[in-house]
Amino acid sequence: MSSSSILSVRHYSDALITHSHDHPQLVFGVRGQLDFELDGSGARIDRQGLIVVPGGTHHTCASANGSQCLVLDVPGDIWVKNSLGDQASASQRLLEHRGALLLNNHQQQLVDWLAAGPVADPLIAQQGAVLLLASLNTASEPSVIAKQLPFSAFDAHIEQNAAYPLQVADLARLAGLSSARLHARFIAEASITPMDYIRQRRLLKARRLLQETVLPIGEIAEQVGYTSQSAFSAAVLRAFGCSPRALRQEPGDN
Repeated sequence: MSSSSILSVRHYSDALITHSHDHPQLVFGVRGQLDFELDGSGARIDRQGLIVVPGGTHHTCASANGSQCLVLDVPGDIWVKNSLGDQASASQRLLEHRGALLLNNHQQQLVDWLAAGPVADPLIAQQGAVLLLASLNTASEPSVIAKQLPFSAFDAHIEQNAAYPLQVADLARLAGLSSARLHARFIAEASITPMDYIRQRRLLKARRLLQETVLPIGEIAEQVGYTSQSAFSAAVLRAFGCSPRALRQEPGDN
């Protein structure tokens, strides 16, 4: 890795990026918000935030409304040892901790100055990377900032709108994410796709209505978004192992 590529300014969109690389990476927030998944753990950074991505860590990122970040691709252990001197050990410990870290005002000023353009100069990129790492050795221990999906908000929205067409985009807006990003987060946090989750919540509502009300089965089907009673019956059979009529006869606490 050449010195000119150690630091770079990158722009992120709602297009999902998912990969891993052998070298450690530091991603500094400059403008906007960037969502991250690090081996299944969620984090979000904005201005004055930093994500530490250790080498070999699978990570996914995207920005619902667009963001700009300063990225430090650390060349490797030898570079850290030769560049940081007595602080090399502290820097290595930092680079082994995946997760989010908050910067102080002075650190953010350095990030802003480098992101404004000087990183195109190989010498400034090299020395700027060293300064950034050295400044972080006095920072607090990094910790993953988990931000789980708002499942309670999803459930309330699906409950209120179960009779109408529901799309992944509806839940994505509630979470402040792109549809692609939401799909990735659902797989990571719930091991299910958003559409399967919507289907499950609709059928759970249908089971409740079957067991707690005397509404006709056809009307219940319509209330949970099925225009065909036969399709509704088939969905109930797949989900619960029995027909809507049989499910209605079961105790409500099963």
